[in-house]
This record gives sequence, structure tokens and C-alpha cells, in this order.
Amino acid sequence: MKFFILSGSHRAEAQSLKVANYLKAVLLAEHSDARVFLYSLSGNPLPLWDETSGGAPDALWDPISAELKAADALIVVSPEWSGMATPGVKNFLLNCTTDEVGHKPALIVAVSAGRGGSYPVAELRMSGYKNNRLCWLPEHLIVQHAEGSMTLPDSSADLSKEDTTIRARARYCLRLLAEYAKGLAAVRMSGVADHKTYRNGM
Repeated sequence: MKFFILSGSHRAEAQSLKVANYLKAVLLAEHSDARVFLYSLSGNPLPLWDETSGGAPDALWDPISAELKAADALIVVSPEWSGMATPGVKNFLLNCTTDEVGHKPALIVAVSAGRGGSYPVAELRMSGYKNNRLCWLPEHLIVQHAEGSMTLPDSSADLSKEDTTIRARARYCLRLLAEYAKGLAAVRMSGVADHKTYRNGM
């Protein structure tokens, strides 16, 4: 099973990337058939999407597109910046098409330096899927006090109760994501989805 993880922070030294690497390690440890591709927006390498350009240039987007098409499920990790998902995450989702992510399950993982993190979840659930038909999982993950959470290795006697709890919740979410990936594969193979007639969501 192939997983695509997007680390949505533009910062060079990002807590979101640390969280993304932790999730990658758990997937590889707990799923014997897992293959994981992690793409980081550190440095914000994708130009802003607009209708005239059609999105990122092919030379930049084609390798990403190939990984998205090969993926069975996605994980989108976004820090909360001023109560919002990052511009890079939204821009990335604007570039995604139904051929790449349509009817594939995606887990939202919000990252906060403090007690926040709920706003990116709400924002992404409201948008980011309409035209590309990405399917947000009913479950999501909010990693609070990120600097002290999800640092590898996964097992340590020094872990706080909060860190232990969020690690367990993360493993649960990843197991659920894998099962959704199996289920939604049948939807994509059914031929029912008609993206030519119904190109855009309502």
C-alpha cells in the first residue's frame, strides 16, 4: 500500500516536518507492505496556482503527480498559522486533480505550537476537495505543543502522558486510513465516478 504524506509548512526547520517523519516511521513499522512518499513544502517550491497557468509547470509537478497517482491514501500535515491552514497546503490542493487524488482517503493532521490546531481541520474539511474529489477521513489528528511531541524514537520512558496519548491516537488514525484505502479502491475501480460529465463539484 502506498501513502503520500504532504508536510505543509514552508519553514526550513518545521515541526510539521518532524510530525510527518514520525507518521512515516509508524507506517513503515506497522504496515509490512507500506511504501511512503513524503513531500515537504519547505521553501514553498510550488508557484501559486491560477486558472491561466493551469498550475505548477509540468517539469515541477509531473514527478509529484506520479507519486499522487500511485498513492492509495494521503496524509496532509498543516501547521496552524494565525488560525489558518498554510497557503502552501491550499495551493498544493488546487494543483491536485481527480486523476491524482479523486476518491482517495486523506487524513488531516494539524500541528500547533500551543493548544490550538482546530482551525486548519475545519478549513480543510470545508475546502480543498471540491473539484479534486479528495475524501477527508472522518477522523483527524491535532498535535498540540508540537515541539515536545512525536520526536523519534517512538518508545521512551520519558514520554509525557500527552505525548503518549497523541502517539496512540496517531497509530489508530493510520490504521483506519489504511482500511479506508482498501475500501475506496473498490469505489475507484467500479467505474461509477464520471469526472468528464461532472468535472467540478457543487
